[in-house]
Parts: sequence; C-alpha cells; structure tokens
Amino acid sequence: MLSDTEAQELLSFLQLGTRADVKGQATEYILGLTATRDGCRYLRMKPDFLKALVTLTADVSIAIVKDCYHALVNLSADETLHKPLVKEAGVLPVLLNRLLDPEYEFSDRICSVLSNLSRHERTCVEVFHELQEQQIGMAKVVEIFCTEGFNKKASLHYLGPLLSNLTQLPQARHFILDKERCVIQRLLPYTQYGASVTRRGGVVGTLRNCCFDYTHHEWLLSDQVDILPFLLLPLAGPEELSEEENEGLPVDLQYLPDDKTREEDPDIRKMLIETLLLLTATKVGRQIMKKKNVYPIMREFHKWETEPQVTSACEKLVQVLIGDEPEEGMENLMEVKIPEDVEQKLKEMDAKEQEEMEKGREEQLRAETGRSHTADQEGLER
Repeated sequence: MLSDTEAQELLSFLQLGTRADVKGQATEYILGLTATRDGCRYLRMKPDFLKALVTLTADVSIAIVKDCYHALVNLSADETLHKPLVKEAGVLPVLLNRLLDPEYEFSDRICSVLSNLSRHERTCVEVFHELQEQQIGMAKVVEIFCTEGFNKKASLHYLGPLLSNLTQLPQARHFILDKERCVIQRLLPYTQYGASVTRRGGVVGTLRNCCFDYTHHEWLLSDQVDILPFLLLPLAGPEELSEEENEGLPVDLQYLPDDKTREEDPDIRKMLIETLLLLTATKVGRQIMKKKNVYPIMREFHKWETEPQVTSACEKLVQVLIGDEPEEGMENLMEVKIPEDVEQKLKEMDAKEQEEMEKGREEQLRAETGRSHTADQEGLER
C-alpha cells in the first residue's frame, strides 16, 4: 500500500480544481484499489479519500465521475466501509438529493450504493433516518420506483433491493402496510416484472419482510389486497389440474396456458415460498390458503423444481398445507416458543446462508464494475 507521503500526494490530486488528466489518473488508481478487499480495507482507514470521492462525483469530467461512482459501489459492498462512508464521508445526503433529479445519469449507481449501505440493520437505520431528514421519505422512494421512466437515463431497478432492505425496519414496514395508503397494492404487480430480475427480487423481498408482521395477514389475503395470486403465479406452471382443483384456485391461476413459465431465478422462487410460508403462520392464513387451493400449485411446483434449497422450502410449505392443525394454544406459529438450542442452530444456518449469498453478490458487483471500468476507458480522453 501507499506510504504516508505517497498517500498525501495522491490525496492532493483528488480535488475539483486539479488538472483533469492528473485527477483522472488519481481516481483511476483509487478505483483499482477498491477492486480488492485489501484495497477497500486500506481506504477504510483513510476517511479523507472517501470524502474526496464523494466530492468528485460533482466533477465536470464524466469519466472521473464514473470512476468515483464505481469506486463507491465497490466500497459500499464491503460492510466494514458502511460506517466510514455514512458517518465520515457524509455520502447519504449527497446521493439522496441527486436521486430525486429525473435527469441525473448516474442514478443507477446511486441506487446500487444505497442498496449496499442498507443491507445491514445498523446502517439501514441511518439510510431510513436520512430519508426522513431530507424530507424524501418512503413515499417518494415508492413513487419514483413505481413511475415508469421517471429517469430517462437510468432504470432505477436497484430501488427494489433498497425497499427490501428498508423493510427490515418496523417503521418502513408500517408505511408499506398502511391500509390507507395502498402502497403494497402498487408493488404487487412487480412480482412478475419481466424486464429486471433485480426489481422483481427487491419487491418479493419487500413482501416477505412485510409478512413477518402476522397481524396483517388476514388483510393481505383479503380482497382488499389479494396478495396470493401475485405470489403464486410466478410459481405456477402449464401443468393441467383437475376441474375441481382449478375451480378452487384464485381466478388468475385457473386454466393457465400451455406456454406458462415459472420464475427463472431460484433465489426469488425461494423468497416467494418463504412469503407463502409466513402467511400460514396464523390459523386464518392457513384456512384461506387451503380454501384457495394453494396445495395443487405447490405439488406441481415440487415436481418441477431442481434446486435443493428451494425444494426444501417447498416441502415445509406443503407440510403445513396438508398437515393437521396445531394443538390448542399453538395456532400462531410465530408465537410458538422454540427451544434455545434449536433456535441457535437455525440462526447459525441462516447466517451462513446469508453470508454465502452476500459473498457471491459482492464478487458479482466487483466483476461487473471491473468489466464496466474496462469498457469505460476505451476511447475516453480525459
């Protein structure tokens, strides 16, 4: 890594007033550092460099701004950088203000950084608080997300994972589940949004998080929201069901065409099933789902599914759907006391699975940034 003298010299180049070619070489070097874990950890101890990157996202050179945003995406993929970026570099107000600009061409990068920063509860709270401070709030995020073409220069698909991350907080779930706002009804169609797996997955993650609040289950399954078809349709295939089975299903799932396909992403399929499983936690939820013939859809899905983790989730759901009702006093599965040793094992398994998913996502982000960075350099004159 750099000596203290070299670091100070490099930092002096990372100024808005520095000559463009020198500044470009400096940001390119920093971007290279952020492509490795060691480089990110080094910059964690250099808050002045982080502040400089945030400042240079306002540079006049598009190439330099691209490098800075790529670097911030890489840095925010590392959890140990979250606090320095938020607390010391002051990244949140800058990014959130620009997100509101429908002409801003780097809004996709902003969404990626915000999604990364909100993954863990500690900094997710900071993101949520800043949304309130900037008087943006959840309402504006949902409005932008649901407005097709809000930004002609950016897809804003990563607002989906941002919403999902925010709903790990009770305050955010309270907003989404507000019966007067009709927010969740606006999000439901995106469970079948074909143009982006990222947006689709973000919405399914949001719905799953909201279903942890079991007091809303009856409302979610009622005609006022009618969440069930939006969760089941992506899992349903073209298999022929009996007349009796079809008639018991929600209308949207009856007599599906021969070319009906299922959700292609296994992580999303798993989240959809987990959401359905959460909805069986209460007696009224189980009754509604049995009445609406969820079982035949899941039976055919189980025959089709090949991913072990998804199959396992499906089997848990099927067991609840075809099993006997729990004994008196244990009807609400979310309130059943789990033995401490079992709970600890489950937590460890969940943590391991989450760690593996995040590791894969971090590697994918770095790979994408690396490819994008290589392409950006071709033909660019600083």
